[in-house]
Amino acid sequence: MARSQAERTALSEAKKKAAGEEELRHKVRPGTKAMLEELMAWGDHTSVTEAIQHMIINTHALGREKAGALLAAPRHEIQLSESVARRFEEESRRELRRDPGDG
Repeated sequence: MARSQAERTALSEAKKKAAGEEELRHKVRPGTKAMLEELMAWGDHTSVTEAIQHMIINTHALGREKAGALLAAPRHEIQLSESVARRFEEESRRELRRDPGDG
């Protein structure tokens, strides 16, 4: 006799629990979503889940050093031009002369 939908759902949930499967959710902005879609196209993936699993597996396979470099958050260097630095210093000194504060 065929199982009911409730029985199939219960069996599926029991298998997931036994395997230790866990659902992860992640919200992204449009630019990140576009990059994911491009990565999926490069890897010929049609499923986000499949693409992310492959990225995790392949990134982990790189090892700590290479994966660490790949996963490092980009840091932007802030460099002030000489004219901006000079203007900032001048304005700071002007403000200190106007209000020297406590010390």
